[in-house]
Amino acid sequence: MSEIISSEKAPKAIGPYSQAVGAGDLVFLSGQIPIDPATGNLVEGSIQHQTERVLENIKAVLEEAGLSLSAVVKTTVFLKNLSDFSQMNEIYSKYFAFKPPARSTVEVSRLPRDVQVEIDAIAVHEKRTS
Repeated sequence: MSEIISSEKAPKAIGPYSQAVGAGDLVFLSGQIPIDPATGNLVEGSIQHQTERVLENIKAVLEEAGLSLSAVVKTTVFLKNLSDFSQMNEIYSKYFAFKPPARSTVEVSRLPRDVQVEIDAIAVHEKRTS
């Protein structure tokens, strides 16, 4: 069985998909782009500002699932320009300073709403002891 996870503290889906889906101990988060959930507007500016908003959005969805960033085991980072890697990584490393997840980073020709970065994630609930 799967469970749809949705947070008011993250941008609403802009298409026919869910912010996240829980399946067993796993939570699959859809890609987040730098949309401010309070205004619905894109965060303009540097790759650092956009990366920070994306990770805050991911954090909000995880919290709705009862998880934190430490539960993330895999991310995929989509960059419009791979030359932005070090600046993105500077912000990313602050969010995943402890127990960083596995990660793939790829350059893509275009992202939704022409943003500079999109990140998706997979998280896992820790095994509970009875």
